[in-house]
Amino acid sequence: MKTPVVMSWSGGKDSAVALHELLKSGQYHVVALMTSVSEEYRRISHHGVREELLERQAAAIGIPLEKVYLPSGNSHPCTNAVYEEIMGGMMKKFLAQGVETVGFGDLFLEDLRAWREKNLAQAGMRGVFPIWKRDTTALAEEVIAMGFKAYLSCVEGKVGPGFVGRSYDHALLGDLPAGIDPCGEYGEFHSFVYDGPIFKSPVAVRVGDVVVRDGRYYADLLPGDAQGVTECVAAQMPPV
Repeated sequence: MKTPVVMSWSGGKDSAVALHELLKSGQYHVVALMTSVSEEYRRISHHGVREELLERQAAAIGIPLEKVYLPSGNSHPCTNAVYEEIMGGMMKKFLAQGVETVGFGDLFLEDLRAWREKNLAQAGMRGVFPIWKRDTTALAEEVIAMGFKAYLSCVEGKVGPGFVGRSYDHALLGDLPAGIDPCGEYGEFHSFVYDGPIFKSPVAVRVGDVVVRDGRYYADLLPGDAQGVTECVAAQMPPV
């Protein structure tokens, strides 16, 4: 009997590869993709991707989407305490449905994993980390070789201009400055996956305006059939 698991889902490549590993293992039944979304901005937290694209992505994968709305306005910031309270409520919901396991796409940040496991334990749940300690240089190449396709949606200022909105491919990996993890595990960049082995069909997406907020570059990714989209400004991106 397969273990039910909810996947902590950012919409990016690491989440996608981790989900792929869970599915192909044959040991897990992924009941939902769980994503943090800015309540005020209606974009994926940290990634800046529109909620509509997230919905289309989950539909193309064929797994139900569970959105966790988090505050991100200056008047009500999402502190760790606020985050843990909201996420704790979500964990109780899944636990009541018989789901005791959460999947993550973390790679090597020990403090982040310890924080996740502490919070899960308090909720009576456990985490599974299918790509933990994978070599990030090899994994980056594997992401491309497996056929995953993604755009960079958010890039830290230290990476430099000209990277956000680019495809995650060999050319991009070759252009990354020295010291930047090829999977962006330190938060150097975030991505949006629109095709690959976990998809039933690709998500039509195109790159819109590039804006800068708080030193980070964001590409406003748009649904491929979007019409009459207004110009994107930095204030439309949720603060980190």
